[in-house]
Amino acid sequence: MSDWIYLGDVAPLPTDFMALIMALLLAFLCGQLLAWVYMYTHSGLSYSRTYVGSLILIPITVSLVMMVLDNNLVTAFSLMAVFAIVRFRNIVRDTLDTVYILSLIVIGMACGTQKFSTAVIGTLVAASVIYYIWFTSFGSRQRYDLILNLHWSDSLRELANLNNLLDRHALKVHMASQRSAQDEQGADLSYRLLLRDPGRVHDLLSDLQANTSISRVTTMKAEEESEV
Repeated sequence: MSDWIYLGDVAPLPTDFMALIMALLLAFLCGQLLAWVYMYTHSGLSYSRTYVGSLILIPITVSLVMMVLDNNLVTAFSLMAVFAIVRFRNIVRDTLDTVYILSLIVIGMACGTQKFSTAVIGTLVAASVIYYIWFTSFGSRQRYDLILNLHWSDSLRELANLNNLLDRHALKVHMASQRSAQDEQGADLSYRLLLRDPGRVHDLLSDLQANTSISRVTTMKAEEESEV
């Protein structure tokens, strides 16, 4: 049985089975690491279990392709013809998901060409950068972190008192809407606030509740601005 395995490949150049096993195993481990990073850092509604599985299979497949090519132009053109027949209709919506695929293709190529150190270092660097981007929320843009809705029962000329109160807690205050009530004095106001300390929202609410001219206070956390 072992002789059949070692003599089964009749290519001009003998197959280094230890290098083949090492390349495929390393490709699997690199794909597994980036798949874990993807699972841990992914956010949004486009999560797919099959996509995570493909992240593990891609470097293994690419590594095997590089081993099969083995600097053989005839084999390379044959594989190009085969891949031209197979068409992938799956559309990757997230740009970062495409980066995962491209990274794993390159890692698989490194494993298949027996550049094992390059594959390991490349995987660790890619995983570290992806984790850094996720951990620091790099690229996110959030102008306001709190939406405040309230009813002001006093005269609108006295809104300066309310603005002074909000300025004590917020670095930036923007009145998003103002709707005057027809059957009662005052108006319904909506503000967007960039707080000085987002962890002290309760202090803001306490000051608002202590003001007799303010009622029906509701707050909502503002979502960061992102492409939909």
